[in-house]
Amino acid sequence: MCLLAWSWQPASAQTLLLAANRDEWLARPTRPMRWWSPRPGRAVLSGRDVQAGGIWLGLTREGRLAALTNVREATPAPLQAPSRGALALQFLLGDATPLEHAQDLRARADGYAGFNLLLADVRLGQMAWVSNRAAQALLVPAGVHGLSNAALDTPWPKVVRLRHAVQVARGLPLAAQFAHLQAALADPRCAADDALPDTGVGAELERALSAAFIRLPGYGTRSSTVLRADVHGAEVIERQHAASGGGGSSGGRYAVTWS
Repeated sequence: MCLLAWSWQPASAQTLLLAANRDEWLARPTRPMRWWSPRPGRAVLSGRDVQAGGIWLGLTREGRLAALTNVREATPAPLQAPSRGALALQFLLGDATPLEHAQDLRARADGYAGFNLLLADVRLGQMAWVSNRAAQALLVPAGVHGLSNAALDTPWPKVVRLRHAVQVARGLPLAAQFAHLQAALADPRCAADDALPDTGVGAELERALSAAFIRLPGYGTRSSTVLRADVHGAEVIERQHAASGGGGSSGGRYAVTWS
């Protein structure tokens, strides 16, 4: 994932409303969201990176959810660094609470390239955030939050816009929420130059990456996901965008009942 925003209201009938975009190299092979079994007896609903085997957003029938973003840094990742895509999967296949898992991961995460990991147990009503570019793991309080390639709730323009879209969507009828958030995820507008972050990649690339929906030569938004969950289950829509960059999308819709 490279951009996500969500409403987390564990005491509400609608516990979680989340919208997310995954940006990646267009030629990198990817499997779309589907149910699969990384190990016997545990099924995961997620897309999958064919090259490294990891995932960026997934959930289980037990109400566990994980989402991963990279931290944007000017220096390249170490060649021997382990795949960050395995981190989300580790939580989904485990039994620790989100905060327990986040704290354990923070203690052993320095060997990875920069990452953010959002972890939730919807039935438990707990969400945590951990990054190996932050001093400690944190419980995420109720409210509307956003995350891109910096720390939790860093107010990059596209994060602010998507957070606002989630806030608006939460007040809409259920039938209109997904369409509103899908439109927000498809927004190609770049931020004004004076609002751009400085992550060391140069002004031209900062500008291109400031859009919610990115299209660059060889790189861009590969999928968009909207998820709604409560104490009973979840509904998820994923749209896969053409890797050729020539337009068009496909996808699937999934209903999940917690077991």
